[in-house]
Amino acid sequence: MHKNITSLAKKIKLIILDVDGVMTDGSLYFDNQGQEFKAFNSKDGHGIRLLLENDIEVSIITGRKSELVVHRAKNLKLSPDLVYQGYRDKLPAFADLLKKTGYEKEQIAYVGDDVIDLPIMSQVGFSIAVGDANWFVKKHCDWVCELNGGKGAVREVCELILSAQGKLDSLYHDYIIPA
Repeated sequence: MHKNITSLAKKIKLIILDVDGVMTDGSLYFDNQGQEFKAFNSKDGHGIRLLLENDIEVSIITGRKSELVVHRAKNLKLSPDLVYQGYRDKLPAFADLLKKTGYEKEQIAYVGDDVIDLPIMSQVGFSIAVGDANWFVKKHCDWVCELNGGKGAVREVCELILSAQGKLDSLYHDYIIPA
């Protein structure tokens, strides 16, 4: 891991995730009645839980509104106060999040995939693009995941942050030799 990336990841206390294209592969599924479906990656979910168990908060800021996101956030035990939906302009949600949490921008990471994410990505301490992000987003972020959105990229980010903070090895070791 590049030394600069490690130093950025070491400071993170809050990670903000986009949904479509980050927590999912970006596909939108609808049945004949207009009911929406999304597929979330269970490995990403476990990575999020590892962050939460290690005092790193997780927030969602998404441009679309969906009950599926509310359900997934509850399932992951995310604070409902840190879940923002329906923000095509994501900056007001980001400003509110800064107020609520009191974190400095250097303590925040953002994972995005498209140009709608850039206004926040340009302000946080650690900006990350998923592997299949838009080329312009990849060009203007600190780090690009090897994995694609909805295909393990979030888990990759979680492991990067936990590793940089010196927590990952002992966490994984506990799975083979329980405390």
